Amino acid sequence: MSRSRLLPLTGIIAALAAWQIAFVLRPSSLIPGPIAVAQGIGELAVRGLLVKYVVASLFRVTWGYLVALVIAIPLGLALGMMRIGEMALNPILQILRPISPLAWIPIAILWFGVGDVSAIFLIFLASLLPMTVATMNAVHNIDPVHLAAARNFGIPLRARMRDVLIPAILPQLIVAMRITLGVAWLVVVAAEMIAVNSGLGFLIVDARNAGNRYDLVIAGMVLIGLVGIVLDLLMRRLERLDSVRWGYASE
Repeated sequence: MSRSRLLPLTGIIAALAAWQIAFVLRPSSLIPGPIAVAQGIGELAVRGLLVKYVVASLFRVTWGYLVALVIAIPLGLALGMMRIGEMALNPILQILRPISPLAWIPIAILWFGVGDVSAIFLIFLASLLPMTVATMNAVHNIDPVHLAAARNFGIPLRARMRDVLIPAILPQLIVAMRITLGVAWLVVVAAEMIAVNSGLGFLIVDARNAGNRYDLVIAGMVLIGLVGIVLDLLMRRLERLDSVRWGYASE
């Protein structure tokens, strides 16, 4: 095993060992040890809740995130290329962007009720605004000479977007998609604590209310972290595509 892979594994083992030692020294603590948490995850698997809750959370993230991408990327491209449109809409984007998606929870419940649609709406909002701004800024960062050269050669607008604009912004776009997906995963967990009755966020609240099952609370937190790592690794695979690698510094 290479050193680059061994060091993170060593860090995880050291953290687990320190956690277990702290639990042994303070057995009366409300925080359970790693063995109890692992048993809690096993209990969820036996009861059929592990896959159910993970799939429920991923379902909401997938729909909210993908719908946001379908709207945000074309909108960002349009605003980046049309100065008038950017001047008209950018102030609205900048006002809405700092508002936490969780602040929309009462409105989401009022509009859509308690259920999947409310959570998907919150994820959509959390992904739409930063993705739109990131796409718009990526267009601004393109060297104007490239677009001017394409226009001088008489290349049609659609071909310029397909062959010049999109390949030029793709590296920045992938990074923005990766960051936005992380935000979407954070939001779905928070939304599930309030607006739905399934998912990993709901697991944490339900375990806390059902007899202070802190082993399941921590188990839910661990599962959130593990799924988040997997999602990030999947997004990082996009950075290895030949059409994208040119935009990153060589390691």
